[in-house]
Amino acid sequence: NPFIALSILMFIAVSAIPVAFFLIFVVTTAVMACTGVIVMEGVVTAMGGIALLCVLCDLGALSLGVSGVLSICYLVLSTLVNYWYASGDQIWKQEVNGSLPQKSPPVLDLSDNNGNNE
Repeated sequence: NPFIALSILMFIAVSAIPVAFFLIFVVTTAVMACTGVIVMEGVVTAMGGIALLCVLCDLGALSLGVSGVLSICYLVLSTLVNYWYASGDQIWKQEVNGSLPQKSPPVLDLSDNNGNNE
């Protein structure tokens, strides 16, 4: 399904930076834990995990919304293009079949418009 594939691709692309920040954050807090701050590392990592969960949920909703808008734009544009080509093709078929009235060349009126007939 192209909509799901586009949503997943956008989610992965948009969520790469927050995940990288979270991993840097975890490594930093792990280094702090090695120095003796084990309780602080657990609390701060849990808070960071909750924050990451919130950010990823928001990014997932955003990617679904953008994918929906792009899908709607694609459907509208493809429908308009198909309608445009279908209209031109239908007019061409009507001209070939003779059902569309052809324009006749204008007839020149050579009579004198002043009322003088000589």
